[in-house]
Amino acid sequence: MNSTELSLAVAEPIQLLGLSFYFTPSTTERAQVHGLNVYEFYGLGRGGVLGDVDIDTVFEAFTFFSPSAMDMLWTKSREKADPVVVANDHVLAAFAFADETFGAVPTDVLDNFAKAAFKVANAVPAGHHALLDGYKKFEAPPGPVHAAYLGAILLRELRGGVHIDAVHEVGLTGAQAAYLQEPFIFRLHGYGDEDVPEVTSELQAKKQRAEELTTSGVATFFEILSDDERQALYDGARAMNEALRSPSAVTV
Repeated sequence: MNSTELSLAVAEPIQLLGLSFYFTPSTTERAQVHGLNVYEFYGLGRGGVLGDVDIDTVFEAFTFFSPSAMDMLWTKSREKADPVVVANDHVLAAFAFADETFGAVPTDVLDNFAKAAFKVANAVPAGHHALLDGYKKFEAPPGPVHAAYLGAILLRELRGGVHIDAVHEVGLTGAQAAYLQEPFIFRLHGYGDEDVPEVTSELQAKKQRAEELTTSGVATFFEILSDDERQALYDGARAMNEALRSPSAVTV
């Protein structure tokens, strides 16, 4: 498959993979060690890859969340724990989830996926996608299970960063983009009835254009891959998504 086909094919699988560890029981347990609930752990853990930064930096990186949600996820959470420490433990929570889930995925599939994912991520210039840059500070783990899952997180943040650029380019606000994506996501991101935008054909056209720009933008980064590597990325994303439906723990 070509890079555009791959960009379309893995968009939803990578999105689901990258977020699947956020609110699991094992992640919740790790949150409690820091005196946080699992939502605070998400905000401080994901945002903490940026460092101990101000709210404006995190708000820009998250983009699609309401100011009130970011106040809870970052400002108030930051009063309880060190974001850099929490970010490190949040990545360990991701690895714990991977160990609980991907034990039945062949290691060669995971290894080839991880190599392709890191090849893409490492080729993305720094300074454009803040959360991707933050996660790239973590070295690739030696084992295929952890490496593949971190690779999935990197690709999710890459697409997210490209999508933020696309949303800005077409003139959508974060609230408008979130609502047009899915009203449930809009609510989940902290918006209320007073924030619901008027949905017009012009607004819908802008959202469609943003999706097209996102797909083509990610595809440009996939151009670095060979045909075999693109197939490995597709196969790995599909296999790990299947494992989400029937998880199997890693055995030593």
